[in-house]
Amino acid sequence: METAVELRLDLSRIDLPEGMARRLRTLAGRRITGDGVLVIQAQRHRTQDRNRTDARERLDELLAKAAEPPPPPRRATRPTLASKKRRLEGKSHRGEIKKDRGRPRDE
Repeated sequence: METAVELRLDLSRIDLPEGMARRLRTLAGRRITGDGVLVIQAQRHRTQDRNRTDARERLDELLAKAAEPPPPPRRATRPTLASKKRRLEGKSHRGEIKKDRGRPRDE
């Protein structure tokens, strides 16, 4: 007896906000057919009932993730003068350490 389950959801028949529909298509990737049908295959478990539940849970997770708005874009900041000085001091300190690793100089 076959226990695998294939859950199909025709995205053209459900009314989703535009941004959520776009994010869902991006997240689903290859799981969306050319006709716009989302296909989730479940065959992890040994019973059809558990595979059916698993497929529904995965659909719920996918829809919940698509419902989250994307984070705002990162605003670029400039390093402070103090952080620039610390970075340059650290670089010169490391340079001194490396310079001292060489052969001893004849004096």
